[in-house]
Amino acid sequence: MKGCVYIDLTHSLGPRPPVFPGDDPARLVQVRRLEADGFCDFRLETGLHVGTHLDGPLHMVAGRSPLSAYPLERFVGRGQVIDCSGRGAICLLDEEAGRLSPGDFVLFYTGHDRHYGAEVYFTEYPVMTPECAALLIGRGVGLVGLDTPSPDRPPYAIHQALLKADVLILENLTRLQELLGATGVRVLALPIKVEADSALVRAMAELPA
Repeated sequence: MKGCVYIDLTHSLGPRPPVFPGDDPARLVQVRRLEADGFCDFRLETGLHVGTHLDGPLHMVAGRSPLSAYPLERFVGRGQVIDCSGRGAICLLDEEAGRLSPGDFVLFYTGHDRHYGAEVYFTEYPVMTPECAALLIGRGVGLVGLDTPSPDRPPYAIHQALLKADVLILENLTRLQELLGATGVRVLALPIKVEADSALVRAMAELPA
């Protein structure tokens, strides 16, 4: 849109995308070449929790709809960016919680995306406090976004609480530092239309120019 600036919040999927420990390997393979076949073609072999992706309630809550059944407006919302870098955990201060409104997309910047592609990215990420999850649910936010692979670790109580409340979880974001202090942020996280619990997304932020 004219008069707007767009920030890509998505990690690229290369030949060997990093995957969460225990998940099947992912790979991007070129299967046709212009010189030999007259056209290019690639095959992506991946689970749906690789790279920047969206977890829907069906991921951990029985009987919920797949992401493909959600209306498009569910994937666009007003962005609220919280700077959690240096806190040691994903949490909300009272004044931060006070400015949240129903339907907001709350993005937590920790700076952990700088480790993306390294083993430490999946082993030493900060997690969300139960109090923070309860505040987000109480405020009726629509989506929680993170520059980490997950808001929690097994047994995934935070995942379950958010998804039961129909709060979508957007994982493996990047470049959130470019949104710190910005106003009028709109977040778009459109998943591929796949009949599944979760989906790969191209996530971005729209800011007034």
